[in-house]
Amino acid sequence: MPTYTLQVNGTSHEVTADADTPVLWILRDQLNLVGTKYGCGIAQCGACTIHVDGAAFRSCALPISQLGTQAITTIEGLDPNAKHPLQEAWREHDVPQCGYCQAGQIMSAAALLAANKNPSDEEIDTAMYGNLCRCATYTRIKAAIKSVS
Repeated sequence: MPTYTLQVNGTSHEVTADADTPVLWILRDQLNLVGTKYGCGIAQCGACTIHVDGAAFRSCALPISQLGTQAITTIEGLDPNAKHPLQEAWREHDVPQCGYCQAGQIMSAAALLAANKNPSDEEIDTAMYGNLCRCATYTRIKAAIKSVS
């Protein structure tokens, strides 16, 4: 099995895995970064969203062999004290219900705001499209994003 050197949350990690192993399983099973969730396994729900060089990616469908030297950020690396402005806005707007989708939602929103500090409603909708929430807190999610922008 090949060995890969990953840059995750600012730290270098050597992992061994088959080339087609999804990054999600490396993060959860080998690096014990369990904030990134498994939802659907086919990149359709957004629960597994991480940043790769600042862009939002669905880690359940991203093979480790496609990473190279790109920097990965997980929800744990967004802010080690959970004080990122989006995390605080999530609490202020009472977004979390069951909480399962929240890491993916926040990571998608953070990538949006890093690229566009003041997105329109349509730009928020486009960026968040495909991030599913079983509890249907979409209105609060948008309000939290807008409050940070």
